[in-house]
Amino acid sequence: MTPDVVCVGGLFIDDIVFPDGRTKMGIIGGGSTHAAMGAVVWDERPGVAMVAGKDAPTHAKTFIDRYFETTGLIWLDTPQIRAWQLFEWDGRRTELYRVENISPYLVEPFPSQLPEAYQSVKGLHLLKDGGNEIQQWRELCPNAVICWEPQQHFMVAENAEVFRKTVSIPDIVSPNLLEASCVYGFDEPEKLVDTILADGANIVALRMGEKGSIVADARQRFNIPAVHMDQIVDQTGAGNTYCGAFLVGWLRSNNLRKAGYSGAVAASFCLEEIGVLHWEADKVETRDKRYKALLGRT
Repeated sequence: MTPDVVCVGGLFIDDIVFPDGRTKMGIIGGGSTHAAMGAVVWDERPGVAMVAGKDAPTHAKTFIDRYFETTGLIWLDTPQIRAWQLFEWDGRRTELYRVENISPYLVEPFPSQLPEAYQSVKGLHLLKDGGNEIQQWRELCPNAVICWEPQQHFMVAENAEVFRKTVSIPDIVSPNLLEASCVYGFDEPEKLVDTILADGANIVALRMGEKGSIVADARQRFNIPAVHMDQIVDQTGAGNTYCGAFLVGWLRSNNLRKAGYSGAVAASFCLEEIGVLHWEADKVETRDKRYKALLGRT
């Protein structure tokens, strides 16, 4: 069955070293994986147009099969991308890749690799650089609502012109505050949203971590609070999870505020786990309570 939502990107595996010397090995990651789990939180079984290595861990394969529709999964004849993630007490993180060939996981899949069955999906999450490729995805999936989450390494000052020319192509563009600040050269959130909209964006979802997010189009704007968390285990992937859930929320409600709440709630579950979140039916009640709590704050 063709999924309603497809997330495009690569499977990553992280080996984490904490400041106190503890380790967590073989943790499933990758921005598109996190985004797809954001959709799963809201009862979707998303498709993944995803590249993975020939020696991907068995537990990663089991995870993918459990949660995702895998018609678009591409097994590469190269070692699975894997990296040491070295965390410091102040929150800094150093990433050291453990394989030589990382390029396919950063740039693939290309539009030409998308299965025909996925070309009619309702929603498409792209974790990609800006430029002509975003236009190619737009032409390939003309009826899809496209949520573009720019890759972190792309969001630098020298790519400002390309970013500004790209924002009008997708339906939703969602950088985080630091990324947008690096591109535009200032860090006032409201001004950043104004500027991205002025550059032609249809919908902006500016993610600001514990300060929540700002979601806006040309007619309306909402400040979306983050879900209050007593303890945060791992921030990695929370923004990606937000994007996948925001896309689902927008497709279902056509309401910016409700889509933002959907994103915030899904991100909260990611913050409670190391690596990609694992979804179980017993979390549904907590999900709904968190969503209703956000509704009650408006």
